[in-house]
Amino acid sequence: MLSLMTARDGNGLLSRRHFVAGGAGLLVATPAALAGLDLPPGMTRPGGGFGVYGQPSPHEKHTARAIAANRDLPGNGVSWTPLQDLEGIITPSGLHFERHHGGVPAIDPAQHRLGLHGRVGKPLTWTVAELLRYPRVTRQLFIECGGNSNSLWNAEPRQTSAGAMHGLASCSEWTGVPLRLLLEEAGAEKGATWLIAEGADAGGLHLSIPMKKAMDDCMLALWQNGERLRPEQGYPMRLVVPGWEGVTHVKWLHRLELASEPAMSRFETGRYTDLLPSGKARQFSFVIEPKSVITSPSPGQLLRDKGVYQISGLAWSGRGAVKKVEVSADGGKTWVQAALDGPVQRQCFTRFRIAWQWRGQAALLKSRVTDDTGASQPERSALVAERGRHGEFQFNGIVCWAVDEDGEVSHVYA
Repeated sequence: MLSLMTARDGNGLLSRRHFVAGGAGLLVATPAALAGLDLPPGMTRPGGGFGVYGQPSPHEKHTARAIAANRDLPGNGVSWTPLQDLEGIITPSGLHFERHHGGVPAIDPAQHRLGLHGRVGKPLTWTVAELLRYPRVTRQLFIECGGNSNSLWNAEPRQTSAGAMHGLASCSEWTGVPLRLLLEEAGAEKGATWLIAEGADAGGLHLSIPMKKAMDDCMLALWQNGERLRPEQGYPMRLVVPGWEGVTHVKWLHRLELASEPAMSRFETGRYTDLLPSGKARQFSFVIEPKSVITSPSPGQLLRDKGVYQISGLAWSGRGAVKKVEVSADGGKTWVQAALDGPVQRQCFTRFRIAWQWRGQAALLKSRVTDDTGASQPERSALVAERGRHGEFQFNGIVCWAVDEDGEVSHVYA
């Protein structure tokens, strides 16, 4: 085994074999004699009783979403997943990000209907009970709002937590009916090239999706993480469009229309488009490009002692599966490949990790992902040069955290 003190890569980064085989050199523990351990209080008296629905420990209240709501219309706003406080790849349902345009409707599933009309052989309507009898599929998939990370288009780096910057992205296990089954049952006409999906909320959100995608892997989701959808996630049903920006995953779904042209709604003309330096608008930018972010260490966290730390984060791509993630501790001068937690799945969060020896030195931490199509994450400077700074959507540039000699972590452009 190579020594941890001599096998350093790029400003303290350690290769993957050290993370796996580092043994005691990677551990942090307080020496203690077993005989000196006190009896835990929980062993001296009976504990609490049962609840009908489990809740987090009261000691974990800090793990919560940040919220930004419109004062004039409280139902319009966002909440960010606290990525920096979570582990693994699955986002708890209660911490999944939210983006609402007109609040969360209170829907009685017994009264709700889904209609399919337009360029079809026979218009159809389903009750929720009827849809629950259809064949189901289950996939672990991320959903990312097109406006996620949009503060990084700004001239100055924002100083807040990783989740409050990049937490309009979450990953869940979704279960539902393949959309293709409903479209085939209704009999799509030859000229039906677009699917228009509409939600039953006050925002009247409706979006256009090419029929090729709709017939491929889209899902009418009824369950999230093993339980029925929560109201804020589209109860009683929502559209899930794997790998595409969050606005296409229409919640509270009640109407589907097949058409020969897109709807050209407010949400695909006035919003969710970007003005490029050429003066042209970037529209229908459906696919989420490869992206990664280091969640630990990250802004708001402090390295209190010198020694070995685990750099950990999340990577994802709407194009396919994560192939590799590289990490740099010197601002991109050198890169070391990180270990990936398996199984690595298409259009799903992937957790990456690498060991890092911090000796009190200043460092610039970056991560970059490459997916199985060969697409990779660009430097922020290159992305801004290509797209300009007039828009606010689809940011996937490399993020940089600075660690100073005191162990404080901040957000920088480098």
